[in-house]
Amino acid sequence: MSEIDQPRPAAATPSGPGHPAGDRPFLSDNAMWEAFGGRALGRIAFGAAEIGECRAAVAATGDGGPDAWHAAWTGLADRLAATAADCAARGHRASARASWLRAATYYQVGYMPLFGTPVDPRLAAAHDNEEAAFHAAAALFDPPVEVLAIPWQGTTLPGYFARVDASGRPRPTIVCTNGYDSNIQEMFFAHAPAALARGYNCLVFDGPGQGSVLIRQGLHLRPDWETVVTPVIDHALTRPEIDPRRIVLAGWSFGGLLAPRAAAFEHRLAALVADPGQGDQRPGMARLLPIGDADKAAFPDIDPHLLDRMAAWLAGPEADPMLRWRLVQRGAWVHGTATLFETLKALAGFEVLAVAPRISCPTLLTAAEGDPTAASGAALLAALTVARKERIVFTAAEGAGGHCEAFNRALYHQRVFDWLDETLGLAC
Repeated sequence: MSEIDQPRPAAATPSGPGHPAGDRPFLSDNAMWEAFGGRALGRIAFGAAEIGECRAAVAATGDGGPDAWHAAWTGLADRLAATAADCAARGHRASARASWLRAATYYQVGYMPLFGTPVDPRLAAAHDNEEAAFHAAAALFDPPVEVLAIPWQGTTLPGYFARVDASGRPRPTIVCTNGYDSNIQEMFFAHAPAALARGYNCLVFDGPGQGSVLIRQGLHLRPDWETVVTPVIDHALTRPEIDPRRIVLAGWSFGGLLAPRAAAFEHRLAALVADPGQGDQRPGMARLLPIGDADKAAFPDIDPHLLDRMAAWLAGPEADPMLRWRLVQRGAWVHGTATLFETLKALAGFEVLAVAPRISCPTLLTAAEGDPTAASGAALLAALTVARKERIVFTAAEGAGGHCEAFNRALYHQRVFDWLDETLGLAC
């Protein structure tokens, strides 16, 4: 699942996605491999990964670095894609679909250490293979998952539309917006199966700075997310299968800020879900920078060279590899920035609290224990003026601690969709 951690002091070591601090690793003592491999583990429940295959890929990586990791996971994905093609040729649709779904997962997991600019050709090729595998599987769903190209500012945004059935009957629909380093393939598993099981259509899309829009089109993340969501809702309203009175906007990971930001300007929504709900990025980020209190308060209006020491440490051999990946590889790529200061300045521009009172639909925020990105959700809750607003907290004791409740999405879906059923008047 997608994740953005705030910049941390040099001594801090961030835990991987879905792992509350102190948890025993599932796959590897290497924090980076544990974090990336965890992205696959969260999809086991949806038939898009298997624990044995994940463990085999980690074992094949051994003590190697990003090249070995990429080779191990890509080799696994290639074998499954070949299996899927063979099953499809022999008429075994269910087997083909299952193998293609797992192949799509493993292609993505394999290229994550390669994030950065210029785009590594291996990452681009693996992403193409990931997308091709998912598209092949999508055609084998019943009804098929539709591949979308949503018009947006002279180009298109990729998406998938999953319908409850082929009846054409208007249904409540959840529109899902992504975060900082995920893509629509990963987001599909985190939302669509649960939505379909409850009678909701599901539309997922990637915007600028996300998925293929970043990899192929080179478009970067932007703070005015309303300019992204409104054309998506325009497209949704052209579809007879979507009930225009019951469109829900949901954002996960950094989408927990982007979705509320968009909802402040988009008033055709019946409800909003932010997982986790987040407020303005500047205050929490600035508090963790290795600069004086006055400069923290003034950031980003400071001398950029005050961060030179931090930037040098991140580039050196003593740096936490996961923190380097988040800030130097991923952050600079997503924002299209050249220096650490520019990356953090860009992140500081993502704000929602000033416009939150404009949100007019019922709003649900989530927060998971052990997830630092959820800390600013209380400020967002306080800024909301809509009559119905709630915040659900998930705990490690429930197995739902960590970023986006990654290892207990069943509990997340139960609570969130029950809330939606009641909010939209769908509960029996």
